[in-house]
Amino acid sequence: MTQQQSPVWFITGCSTGFGKELARLVLARGWRAVVTARNPDQLKELVSGKEKDALAVQLDVTNRAQIAQAVQQAEKKFGQINVLVNNAGYGYIAAIEEGEEDQVRAMFETNFFGLVDLTKAVLPGMRKRRSGHIVNFSSIGGLVSFAATGYYHATKYAVEGLSESLSIEGAPLGIKVLIVEPGPFRTDWAGRSLLESKIVIDDYASTAGERRRQTHERSGRQQGDPARAAEAIIEAVSSENPPLHLLLGKLALELGYKKLEAMKKDFEAWRQTTIGADYPEFQDAK
Repeated sequence: MTQQQSPVWFITGCSTGFGKELARLVLARGWRAVVTARNPDQLKELVSGKEKDALAVQLDVTNRAQIAQAVQQAEKKFGQINVLVNNAGYGYIAAIEEGEEDQVRAMFETNFFGLVDLTKAVLPGMRKRRSGHIVNFSSIGGLVSFAATGYYHATKYAVEGLSESLSIEGAPLGIKVLIVEPGPFRTDWAGRSLLESKIVIDDYASTAGERRRQTHERSGRQQGDPARAAEAIIEAVSSENPPLHLLLGKLALELGYKKLEAMKKDFEAWRQTTIGADYPEFQDAK
């Protein structure tokens, strides 16, 4: 594969974690990459000596002007974007009642609306070429909910729903979608990137409070390896039949199956009540 034929990956949130490991691996394969971060100084190590194949761009996904400029720079240097990886995002710890509106809205701006805006900026080029792959980072927290992270879950459930619809709309146009759903990994999610509500209500000590404590305690000791996750993502994107959902890590798989079983149990237990909500003439229809 020549340099001009190699795929162009556009990756957000490359200063640490999944984004950094994915960018490193893409470039190591001799592919081309647009690596982005709010602070471009944090990208120097990634692109050093690889200036022909790498483009470092300052990008805050909540800034639409920066999004437009970043996509323009990418297309000017490489002519196209083949794979968009919407990785930028962060977490927020709070019981629902403890949630601070400004913090919650800010997280939605990054985790959801930033993803939407960048996706919409890249889609015209993919439509024109009738080819492309959009990789949206959700989380096992986009499928399964826990105490203290309800607002974070809400952003990821939103990413799940949007991504599934996009996969249907994009399929006839040659545009594929991959939803990445990691379990606990040794990234900065539970470390410096994690925000917490300043409001603490004692009545939630055994639920949200306990989850806060456990989250801090486990930070840096998670079982997931970001480098191996990057390998898995590349494998999925490069597959002839890529999945729509990609769980990452054993715990994510276990939690995903548990959620499916719980939902099926509810569906079956309330089957007759569910069907009974239709007009009678439709209740026996096949």
